[in-house]
Amino acid sequence: MEWFEALILGLIQGLTEYLPISSSGHLTIASNFMEFTKPEEILPFTVLLHVATVLSTVVILYKEIGWIFKGLFQCPNNECNNTTKCCGLRLNTQQQYVLAIIVSMIPVGIAGLFFKDAVEATFEGLTIVGCCLLVTAALLAFSYYAKPRQKDKISLKDAFIIGLGQAFAVLPGLSRSGTTIATGLILGNRKENMAQFSFLMVIPPILGEALLESIDIVKGGISASFGNISASALIIGFLTAFVSGCIACKWMISIVRRGKLIYFAYYCLAAGLFTLIYSFF
Repeated sequence: MEWFEALILGLIQGLTEYLPISSSGHLTIASNFMEFTKPEEILPFTVLLHVATVLSTVVILYKEIGWIFKGLFQCPNNECNNTTKCCGLRLNTQQQYVLAIIVSMIPVGIAGLFFKDAVEATFEGLTIVGCCLLVTAALLAFSYYAKPRQKDKISLKDAFIIGLGQAFAVLPGLSRSGTTIATGLILGNRKENMAQFSFLMVIPPILGEALLESIDIVKGGISASFGNISASALIIGFLTAFVSGCIACKWMISIVRRGKLIYFAYYCLAAGLFTLIYSFF
């Protein structure tokens, strides 16, 4: 892989991780056009790019993350209006939020443990990418036109359902941010809450995947895992994904608050149809 190829892939990952158009789908499409031997062979590289975008989330949402940690280890006051009981324990607002994130991680954790090989096999072709892009378009359109009541907090039940959306979004072409945000909006959660929750809930799973992938890389040998990807290409890809991820993350939060997801539905529809046509011809 040349440095400019790593730059392109890093740019694609950084922008599409937050925009609801599927980073994995676009990376699969790009790797086919750029004539990599097999898209699945750059999976360790894509994991590295995902870590870069996670760091961009931490940078953009540092205030929100600081707010969470500020109250996470505080003992809730029984007289405080912001506390609630769960499983016999009284939790403050931050602890409730973290518990919702943990619950949202359950489906994707199960998918990663039991269906990892099956998911990685889907990265070999473009047909599945095209179909999943069309599903993403449908979800975004439905969330735009649906008008459920607005909830003040993301419940544990909603968090689990949103987590199911994230689990299905491991398929290339099914946008993680698009699926989780659209699912949350359809369930009646507020726009301003969903963008933040969607971006924060992905941090633990991606870091966990990166840890497992790092162990495999060490066991298999770094040179063997990254193949012909040079150190300079890895650095350029990482930095490009981080910078473009910061820009896209901040932009996407603004887009969700203004309710403009329908435009991405049009894009995913066009991209999905193009990918399907290209894959057949």
